Amino acid sequence: MGFYLAQLLTGLANASSLFLIASGLSIIFGVTRIVNFAHGSFYMVGAYIAYTLVTMWSGSILGYWGGVILAAAAVGLIGLVIELTILRRIYQAPELFQLVATFGVVLIFQDLTLAIWGAEDLLGPRAPGLDRAVRIMGEPIPEYDLALIAIGPAVLLAIWLLFHRTRWGVLVRAATQDREMVGALGVNQAWLFSATFILGAFLAGLGGALQIPREAVSLQMDLSIIGEAFVVVVIGGMGSVTGAFVAAVLISVLNAFAILIFPQISIVLPFVVMAVVLIVRPYGLFGKPGSEHGAPEEPEQPLALLGQKGMMVLLAGVVVLALSPLAVAEFTTILLVDVMVATLFAVSLHFMMGVGGMVSFGHAAYFGVGAYAAAMAVTYFGFPMLPSMLFAPICAAAAALFFGWFCVRLSGVYLAMLTLAAAQILWGVTFQWQDFTGGDDGILGVWPAKWASDDRVYFYIAFVLCIGGIWLLRRAAHSPFGYILRGVRDSRIRAESIGVDTRFHQWMGFTLAGTLAGLAGVVFAFSKGSVFPDTLGIALSIDGLIMVLLGGIHALAGPIYGAVAFVMIEDWVTRLDYWRFIFGAIILVVVLLAPDGIAGGVNRLARAIRGGRA
Repeated sequence: MGFYLAQLLTGLANASSLFLIASGLSIIFGVTRIVNFAHGSFYMVGAYIAYTLVTMWSGSILGYWGGVILAAAAVGLIGLVIELTILRRIYQAPELFQLVATFGVVLIFQDLTLAIWGAEDLLGPRAPGLDRAVRIMGEPIPEYDLALIAIGPAVLLAIWLLFHRTRWGVLVRAATQDREMVGALGVNQAWLFSATFILGAFLAGLGGALQIPREAVSLQMDLSIIGEAFVVVVIGGMGSVTGAFVAAVLISVLNAFAILIFPQISIVLPFVVMAVVLIVRPYGLFGKPGSEHGAPEEPEQPLALLGQKGMMVLLAGVVVLALSPLAVAEFTTILLVDVMVATLFAVSLHFMMGVGGMVSFGHAAYFGVGAYAAAMAVTYFGFPMLPSMLFAPICAAAAALFFGWFCVRLSGVYLAMLTLAAAQILWGVTFQWQDFTGGDDGILGVWPAKWASDDRVYFYIAFVLCIGGIWLLRRAAHSPFGYILRGVRDSRIRAESIGVDTRFHQWMGFTLAGTLAGLAGVVFAFSKGSVFPDTLGIALSIDGLIMVLLGGIHALAGPIYGAVAFVMIEDWVTRLDYWRFIFGAIILVVVLLAPDGIAGGVNRLARAIRGGRA
């Protein structure tokens, strides 16, 4: 009995730490509607600053806790700078722009932290006065864990009093319900948003600072915590602090006991719970209808179509691409295959988002299913290359058909988070199922058939599959099915009023996009000769979002421009020191200065040329 009590207390201590970062994330979203991926960076920076301060003032209780509070306050000020310089400019932007912009901030923070504190993990000191263990029912329980168990509810109570007993808190709650009305009543929304962001960043920094006696401070802290923080916020209901607390306790306690019964499930358990909650209660445990939307909705812009001259330029580019292996080096041929794979992946994501209006944070799931299905068909079932290339997209289609049935029943942030949950569940299964998928060792030896082993021959196979997939998606976008999807995207109510089965059409659009993403994964697997779990990871999904944004989401040619630019920039930047900082800066420049992407810039240039000739 004592052992199970110890597990329960460990789970509650973890819940307090998770609640601190999740509560800040929930508060920020509730008021500003920003999907803040950089919140994990605040958590990480809070831990690093606290480490510096408490080691400097080690030995006294006042010095330790003073360092923790000062670290959290410093993170709050950093959050204010980020809000004033970057986020204030994109409050009215779609969730995609917000997410990608904050991911750019994550990359910048990672390299800045690396430059200041170095790459080695740092072990912080124990908290003075709480550095021992007490025995409860015969089991040793760290005193610091007991302190954390008390800190979590104390912070929840303080937030409740702040929101219900102060004028500022009343305004924050009002802005959470209807921020336009708050602005109409004369409240300075800019400063309200800034103050809210300071509070959210402070709580994230406090959560990181409190972790230094429990885990090593490292550069992986940001991405390792942000996934669980999003899960907690979504389960609790976007904007609900109480929901975040209940969800943090639920997730942490379930994890504490699940690791005893079935250790392999712990890596995906939070996402399984989130998926179940969203399917049963689409707005989370304490959420309300309408809380799924980020920025205020704007009328969708029509997709920009290529004119006759644009089509001629695009066709000329395809011809040049087809002839390029005859003139370029072997390395360049391999790079061009990467470009085609990325382009098909980006176009499939754009079909889901730009045409279907369904934001996906987990599109890499179907890319990875296609890659793994091809690898298993070759290595386990002995299929030749061509039958494997046919079999794998069918597997990706089946996965998209299954997960899409659940996802299209949601909208906004909740739909995006359910796609993320699906991807993480598939990633977790792939990572843990060592006997079948190879685990983190992956599957090796997935090479093309002998007749296609030459790089130039495989280039043309990739060319036919990728260009054919892109052409198919473009035809679908211009078909009656594509126009129905756009109608559902622009106004679901109007589409339903004329008899359109909106969910079915979105489901089929979701499945088509997943199938073509799987085809891109197939080409990738045979090109690299191996597949690993990161083909289903969050990072690849974010790459796809960046490609779509970089090219321009409101143009059918946008993902093509974006994917080509992304692969070329990545190939150049990753050779440099502090490449994350450079890449993050490029992302922010695009989001802030050219939100219509490369396609928008090309259109403006074409109009200027025509105007000059006139």
